[in-house]
Amino acid sequence: MNGGSSGEMTLAFELAALQSLSEPDAVFQDARRWSAYVGVVSDEPTYVVTNFTRKNRIRQDFFSGPRGKAESLESVKRQFDTERHVFIGAGEADASLAEETGWEYLPVEDAAEKAGWDLGAPDEAGATAGEDSRDDWP
Repeated sequence: MNGGSSGEMTLAFELAALQSLSEPDAVFQDARRWSAYVGVVSDEPTYVVTNFTRKNRIRQDFFSGPRGKAESLESVKRQFDTERHVFIGAGEADASLAEETGWEYLPVEDAAEKAGWDLGAPDEAGATAGEDSRDDWP
């Protein structure tokens, strides 16, 4: 996936889409090479996103917080002035949401194919090696 040089794109992953990738940390690192801002949006509670990103050592530039996906995408688009705003999602509801909020939509399967990312559940054991593996800690 070649979005151009860094600074031209804001990239948002829907949490379920990110969870469907086998190495979400490597995906984020790769996406940073051609994106100015990379983050996660979700309708899940904040602690769910925080737990997933912490366990997978993902440093995000933005996340939904207490807001839902629609409000988050609208806010991020206003806040981060880049040429493109691309939403990587996991289904028709995400495609509709992208259209409603003025984002380009890319299904996670297509993004993975274009970028050379592998689909499959993240390796929980590898993601938490050497860390406290408490699921109740944000």
